[in-house]
Amino acid sequence: MNTSFWPLLALLADGLPHPVQKLAKALNKKVSQLNAAWQDMPAHIKSLLHQQNGIWQLSKPLSIIPEQIFSDSARQYGFAPTLFLQTHSTNTFLLDQARQTKDVMPAQVCMAYQQTAGRGRQGKTWHNRVGECLMFSLSWSFQRSQSELGGLALVVALAISQSLAELGVAVQIKWPNDLMLQHNKLGGILIETVSKQNQTIAIIGIGLNFTIPEQICNASAILPQTPKIQASQIFNGIMHKLSQYLPRFNQNGLESFLPQYNRLHRDHGQLVHLYHDGKIITEGTVTGIATSGAIILETADGEQEFVTGEISLRSGRATTRSQLIAQQRYLLLDAGNSKLKWAWVENGFILHYGKAAYYDLQPLLKDWAQYGSGVERIIGCAVCGEARLQQVASILPLPIMWLPSMPEALGIVNHYRNPTEHGADRWFNILGSRRYTQQACVVVSCGTAVTVDALTDTNHYLGGSILPGFHLMKEALSKRTANLNRPLGKPYAFATTTPNALASGIMDAVCGAIVLMHERLQQKVGMDKPVDIIITGGGANKVAQALPHSFVLDNRIEIVDNLVLYGLINWVEYA
Repeated sequence: MNTSFWPLLALLADGLPHPVQKLAKALNKKVSQLNAAWQDMPAHIKSLLHQQNGIWQLSKPLSIIPEQIFSDSARQYGFAPTLFLQTHSTNTFLLDQARQTKDVMPAQVCMAYQQTAGRGRQGKTWHNRVGECLMFSLSWSFQRSQSELGGLALVVALAISQSLAELGVAVQIKWPNDLMLQHNKLGGILIETVSKQNQTIAIIGIGLNFTIPEQICNASAILPQTPKIQASQIFNGIMHKLSQYLPRFNQNGLESFLPQYNRLHRDHGQLVHLYHDGKIITEGTVTGIATSGAIILETADGEQEFVTGEISLRSGRATTRSQLIAQQRYLLLDAGNSKLKWAWVENGFILHYGKAAYYDLQPLLKDWAQYGSGVERIIGCAVCGEARLQQVASILPLPIMWLPSMPEALGIVNHYRNPTEHGADRWFNILGSRRYTQQACVVVSCGTAVTVDALTDTNHYLGGSILPGFHLMKEALSKRTANLNRPLGKPYAFATTTPNALASGIMDAVCGAIVLMHERLQQKVGMDKPVDIIITGGGANKVAQALPHSFVLDNRIEIVDNLVLYGLINWVEYA
């Protein structure tokens, strides 16, 4: 990526409309230079940009904060700011400083727009793409020994949870410091320490999913809960709370925080299992948290305390069928009309995607040779014919569980009159949409056919519309109309050539169906509630670009690849 244009991305990251002339002036660049620079951006960001009448706007906010806003917020709460465009790890940067400094280290906060080697607890890697995660680290010097900082991670988790709650995101804490939202992980905390001059310098790394990370199945994010929120609001709220809680912890320890922590502790009073090296070491009911930060369980051998470190905790419900499946490796299939798509999943992480036309499924066989070891189940969704299903089954060594559309799943009620005739792809698109929004939403799939479906904020799938896809419309015009068997041009507001008029008419039909369904759903759920747009399929980007500019400005539009596969993942994990 052309790092000299990170400031442009930071200005656009709020998701608001910006006149391109003002952007150029703010960066002391020419408009032509901005256009050229944008082409160097990652594909997942490039597709977010909408340009019309000299206005640039991203279709959703990103977790990037302009340097001045970041610096002002940090200094407001007593932290010296450092901002990197790209670095290996903000925790590593501050940890090296703590080790090298001869004097007591002042309070600092370090943020990077991109971290190439982000870390989590127990040596785990923090996976993310640019703009998906809000990641920063801060340093604080405590007049306490390292052994007295066992409760620090809990206090930091509490501060983050409370600051997010004030912004409308109801987060729970999984002991000791995982932040959970609707059974999925929202973020985590990594604390590393250095002892110096009778003090302990703590480096506190914080990572929060701002949008859903592409390849992590069991993850949640802030933006689907509050679509208009800004990353700067989240950062400012967390720094405000930590500036209050860190001195208080330094002075009094964990005890005064415990009543608040227990109210947000997801597993308080619940049966849990404790793991070490992947094996259960004990199970019991959580009765509280010790002032040392240890968790207290009522076990078969009586009440016991367990400290953090290499121990991990899972809820007692982790023994359900679906969550056991999620801990295994499995293959998911999306058998569409013209192509087969697939995803290899292990322990909640998507290892690899693939796709192939039915006339040549060799890519699937090659993927099986690389990823098939240890696969225990193959689960799929299909709308293609029986012959193609048999073709796919004939090359795989395990039987395939083909899932149909269902009357109800994951709390979503299907109002289709006869669910058995409802396309399974439409149903799993609906299930997958809940990964990206909890609001009412119109779910659009741009494939061989275009489907436009409606889901309320109260989880009622109302049904929707089916219309021919781009190629089917073009084919019908070519075969049934004289003088129209010609290549498509480009869609224009007022097309002045026949090829462009064809492209414009086809695109207008799709966009009109989306806008009309959005209006119907808006009236159904109430004009005061947001209605989001989720678009998937090969034509998703083109459709999003062609929607009316005022419509794009007023509504949240999310482009998602492989939405059916995410619907299957949701079903496997939580059904």
